[in-house]
Amino acid sequence: MKQHLLTSAYHVEILPPKQETEKLYEDLDRFSSKFERVMQSGYCACITDNAMGNLAFQGTELIEELELEAGRNQVMIHLNTFHTKADLHRILDSCKAAGIRQLLVITGDGSDRLPRLTPAEVGAEGVEAVTSVELLRYIGETYPGDFDLGVAFNPYEPEDHEFSKLDRKIAAGATFAITQPIIERHPVVDKLIESYPDLPVVVEAWMSKKISLLSEAVGYEISEDTPYDPIENLKTLHRNYPQCEIYLSILGFKTQYPLLEEIRN
Repeated sequence: MKQHLLTSAYHVEILPPKQETEKLYEDLDRFSSKFERVMQSGYCACITDNAMGNLAFQGTELIEELELEAGRNQVMIHLNTFHTKADLHRILDSCKAAGIRQLLVITGDGSDRLPRLTPAEVGAEGVEAVTSVELLRYIGETYPGDFDLGVAFNPYEPEDHEFSKLDRKIAAGATFAITQPIIERHPVVDKLIESYPDLPVVVEAWMSKKISLLSEAVGYEISEDTPYDPIENLKTLHRNYPQCEIYLSILGFKTQYPLLEEIRN
């Protein structure tokens, strides 16, 4: 992961089509177009895993079925605990076959429609449910050396609790962290970078103008009429965190994507 961080690439979030979509072929074409555009730009495509508990197609199956070429160090697969063990191994085997090393391992939102790994299935003892910690450890032990394992870091959670969680994740095999969306700067992210100098940190930029949608992530209500310019915030994040790559969520491919190269330089 450290080598990849030297490429100055953006991490561009791409949501796969939902399973229940009524315009499947249109959504597949849109996914394919976004993916290939990210590859051509030299950025990293970050493919979500049933985001917000909504059942969607899996990233590796889309890459296979659409015959997309995963560039070296240019694809990150999100992977959560809401899978059967067989599906988990299919995803990991597909990643390995495609040369995809980067995984963002998260507990996930889940839903009643999704299965969930059990502690026994991943060899975890003394826990009631599988979290990202147990999944990290299982992947590292089952596929030693095959993947670079990343984790989420939420600076809006109680600080001591979040750093304690991060220590457990690192002990379980995490080698990089991606923050929740940051507006301009956050003191806990500053502390993260200072306290873990050998841990690559990717800072998330919220690219939607609808800043109120961040209310749940930050833990307090953000009014819908709060002024917010995502492009200006991205520029500010570059100034405040020049040593970090940036993860772009809810990016507008028509209006915002063409600006990225100029902003980065």
